[in-house]
Order: sequence, then structure tokens, then C-alpha cells
Amino acid sequence: MNGKRRRTLLKAGGTLLISLLTPITARAAQILAVRVWPADDYTRVTLENDSVLKTRHFIIKNPERLVVDIEGVDLNPTLKSLVAKVQSNDPYIKQIRVGQNKPNVVRLVFDLKEEVDPQVFTLKPIGEYQHRLVFDLYPVNPPDPIAALIEKGQWSIGDEPPTEMPPAVAQADPPYAQPKSERPPQVTRMLTIALDPGHGGEDPGAIGRRGSYEKNVVLQIAKRLKGKLEQQPNMRVMLTRDGDYFVPLGRRVQKARKVQADLFVSIHADAFVKPTANGSSVFVLSEKGASSTTARWLANKENAADLIGGANIKHHDKQLASVLLDLSTTAQINDSMKLGKAVLTEIGGINRLHKGSVEQAGFAVLKAPDIPSILIETAFISNPSEEARLNDDAYQDRMADAITNGIKKYFAANPPLAKSRML
Repeated sequence: MNGKRRRTLLKAGGTLLISLLTPITARAAQILAVRVWPADDYTRVTLENDSVLKTRHFIIKNPERLVVDIEGVDLNPTLKSLVAKVQSNDPYIKQIRVGQNKPNVVRLVFDLKEEVDPQVFTLKPIGEYQHRLVFDLYPVNPPDPIAALIEKGQWSIGDEPPTEMPPAVAQADPPYAQPKSERPPQVTRMLTIALDPGHGGEDPGAIGRRGSYEKNVVLQIAKRLKGKLEQQPNMRVMLTRDGDYFVPLGRRVQKARKVQADLFVSIHADAFVKPTANGSSVFVLSEKGASSTTARWLANKENAADLIGGANIKHHDKQLASVLLDLSTTAQINDSMKLGKAVLTEIGGINRLHKGSVEQAGFAVLKAPDIPSILIETAFISNPSEEARLNDDAYQDRMADAITNGIKKYFAANPPLAKSRML
């Protein structure tokens, strides 16, 4: 063996020996994206990363601060960008400060506007997301939804005196109306309608071929519908979300019950694996299985919203979960079916119906035991032509008109009963 070759082998062997003796240090986790979702209910901050992060957090008083130490992370430009993502009108965060506290530990300091109850948890990869570290900052003194309606002039303290019911839209009784002899005495009072724009925040819902997000389209339709319903002399409306933020499915139902809603209307724009699928649909709850394979598939997809949007499963209200799972009644489903038929008939006047009857499936968001509840799929956002219609102001307006007329016909045929205050 010549000297040159010998020197080369010795050098390679020395390099290998050094590499074996050198301790292996763990690669720092990479922060891929940071997002801030402010809302009246709470503010969410999300760090998306390529591995599970280990954290510890604590509160410092006077002034209120939340301190979070994240291990195994180096400060990178993405993490630094979190500072600029806090909006001045955020209800709960003044600012966020970010720094390298010590090697492989980044410290976040949330300067707060009021006392919060922080929930810090991680989410496993799902859909388009990798690992997520989530900070939900809930106020210690949460806003009261009825107080919010009072502030807007939509709810009087002690509730309002009786007001006039809307006149029946049709002269003849529709097929879903009760016979006149069986109808209960008409009660005149304010009617509270909970409108539930699906998805939001971390959960975009279905995404159209042209890039439209379901969460944006349905919020626009819900706001149009809210305006039209509030033009009625005896109706007021509560939105389960009025901006781009995530609301867990159970929380949506809880919000409706807190304002003693008479109806719950969830608004969506569905998608299917085939872009040719089209038409509008109305769904109500089923306790005995879905009315079709498509209905079952869609309910499973919508019920996954908590996984995608990021519900903190460990902090779910156990009492609420019990109510949703155990107390859904036949009476609620029967009333929901009447509402669904009235709305479906009206929607059929502006768009093809995917199916000519109200469908049923186990949608989690329809499980309020004491509120007639429907879920409307306004059109298929996965169908290019229907995606264009969903983004059209005129179509959104006609859809809101149709739902309004359906709700008015439902109440004309099924006058509301007197209501004792719900717990």
C-alpha cells in the first residue's frame, strides 16, 4: 500500500473515531407557522411545528402576564413574526414578547389586557397541519351573550313585552303545518334565532377549486341572513361566531342555549370527492343512523371539525357533553323536521336540491335537546360553478331571503309556546 493511500485511510478512520466520540445533540424543533385568532370569547395563538414541543407556563400578576417557556427550540424569523401578528383591538393580548431565554429554550411573554384562564395544549398532525401548540386565552370573567344582546338593543332586561307575530306568508296551510284544531294558542313574544356559520379559524372547512374557503362564504351568508331576520318585527339573532375564529361544536350549542334560542340554524357549503356533485341540502339530527350514505359521510366530516379546528378535549364541559349525548328528544327532531321542510322548500326555488327531502344524520352541532335545529348545506363549494355562485353577492342574498322565508313560514305554521327560562 503506498503512503498516500495509507494517509487517506488513517484520516478517514480518525474522522470516524471523532464522530463516534462526539455526543449527538438533538436537532432543534422548527417552528413552521404562527397564527393569532382574536375573538370576543377568547384569543387563540397557534404555533405549528415539525415535532411535539415541551412547554411550561405560569402567570405573573400586576400587571397580568402569561409566561411560556418552550424547550428544544431556537429563535427563528417565523417565531419572531409572532410579535407583529397581535392586533391593537385584540380583546385580551396587549403584546407578545419573544426571546431566547437560554440555549434551546424560547420564552414567550404575553402582556395581557385582563385576567385570563390560559389553556395550553398540543394537537397531533391532521389534514394540512403538522404538530400544533395552542394557547387559548379565556377571560376569567367571560362575556355574557345576553348582555351583548342588551348592549345592541336586542334584549330588554326582564325580557320584552309581547310583540306582534309575523303574518303568515302563504294563505293556504303548507303541508307541514299542524291542523288548525290541534294548534296551541298563539303566543306573542320575541323570537331568538341562533345562526351558526360553520368552521372558522384553524378550521377552514371545505376548500373550492378556485381557493374559496367554506368558513368565509358561510360567514358572509350568515351575516346577510342576520340582517334580514332582524328586519322582522319580533326576531333577534345571535351569531355563534361573527369573525374568523374557531368555536368547538359543543360550545356552539351551549351559546344557543344560553340565549334561550328558539331555533338553531347551522350554515355550511359542503364538498364531495367528485366535483360534479351539486345542489343544496337541509339536515336534521338522527338518533337511529343516517338517512343515506352521503348523509353519514357528511356528518362524520363535519363532526371532525373539533379535531381540525383544535378543541381542547381535556377541558370539554362534562355536563354539556352529557346533555348533548343523552337528552336529544323525539320532540326536538320532529320540530326540526318541520323547520327543515319549510326551509328546504324555499331553497328549492333558487338552487337545485341535492335531494328532495330533509336528510338526517348524527351531526354533533344539532344535538341541543330543547332547540329545533337544522344544518343547511347552501351548495357544493367543490363544484366549480357552485363555488362561483357561493361567492356571488346576488346568490348569497337570495339564499338568505329563502332561509328567512322558510323560518317565517315555520313560525306561522307552528306558533311558539310560552317559554320558561332555561338553565
